[in-house]
Amino acid sequence: MDLCSVEGVTLAPGDTKLVSTGLAIELPPGFEAQIRPRSGLALKHSITLPNSPATIDPGYRGEIRVILQNLGRADFEIQPGDRIAQIVIVRYEAVEWVEGDELSNSVRGVGGFGSSGR
Repeated sequence: MDLCSVEGVTLAPGDTKLVSTGLAIELPPGFEAQIRPRSGLALKHSITLPNSPATIDPGYRGEIRVILQNLGRADFEIQPGDRIAQIVIVRYEAVEWVEGDELSNSVRGVGGFGSSGR
């Protein structure tokens, strides 16, 4: 679902601002909301979310506000009603961490960046 701004904002080149959506949600346990950039804003205006995907956990009850960043060379004007980001609701599994002294072996092992091929 698209998220829209409820305020007018100017993002100068290099600016990062918190933009209000006026929307608050109550997620059931086991779900999170992920906030993602809009591809058209990224391609045409270099507008992105520096913390993408942003996560909203099921305990949060406040307004959804989007951190937008202008990586472009020109000011970007946001008007009330403009679509600024997307929200996706996702199910997740809670895990219990178990401390241990060693990890099991795998094919990749401790190979880091680029070790799994192209």
